[in-house]
Amino acid sequence: MTSKLPQTPPRKRLFVALMGVTCFLIVGIIYLFWWVPTTGLANIHPDLPRLAGVIFAALSGVALFGTLLLVLTTAFGKDIFFTRFMRGVVIKFLLPVIEFIGTIFGIAKDTIRQSFVAMNNSLVTSQHLKVRPDRILILLPHCLQLFDCEIKVTGDINKCIRCGRCDIKGLAELAQKYNIDISVATGGTLARKVIIERKPKLVVAVACERDLTSGIKDCYPLPVIGVLNDRPFGPCFNTKVDVEKIEEALRLVLP
Repeated sequence: MTSKLPQTPPRKRLFVALMGVTCFLIVGIIYLFWWVPTTGLANIHPDLPRLAGVIFAALSGVALFGTLLLVLTTAFGKDIFFTRFMRGVVIKFLLPVIEFIGTIFGIAKDTIRQSFVAMNNSLVTSQHLKVRPDRILILLPHCLQLFDCEIKVTGDINKCIRCGRCDIKGLAELAQKYNIDISVATGGTLARKVIIERKPKLVVAVACERDLTSGIKDCYPLPVIGVLNDRPFGPCFNTKVDVEKIEEALRLVLP
């Protein structure tokens, strides 16, 4: 049974919509936390309900303002305010809540993750980062190499003989063209080890929805641009990737 990504590229609007729903739910919960105790607070002091209202209104304003900033940053592709901090809020706090709310509405987690990756990419590129080639790392999953290939390129992509049977050839040539470090990892543990050792300022990562989402969370605050792979033969087996998408991501960040 094959598993393929949708033909249309993942869109960030789904994640933005779910983020808006999450924001209103948070505001509703904040309101409830204010409304429930007000009947008792007045008995302690007549000004306490008013004070509690101001505090909860401020919290609601922060939630609404943060959501508005993220929407505007995503819509206009410009770093308006606190983009790096807001990206952390989305990654660390909003994403788990949004995934939970999405499943309530019957939206598959992978669909939400696709949208999250697209939004993360938008937030990273909105900062208009310019990174030297020697501070960029292209990180690839081992499943891009053909399963029956006798030459394993994990850890050293230069072992590839450039036969052209898989996308490793094009990726190795791309890294050579721009003089950018490139590595193939067998899993999240090795990927983190490579990042710690090479200390890049930006990572362009190829993976499936789950691994990309996990990697972006683990790497924060290190900026990561994610590119989803294609899985014509199912997950983790002879996967493919559009090399042009990776080159396009590189052009956005190279000086």
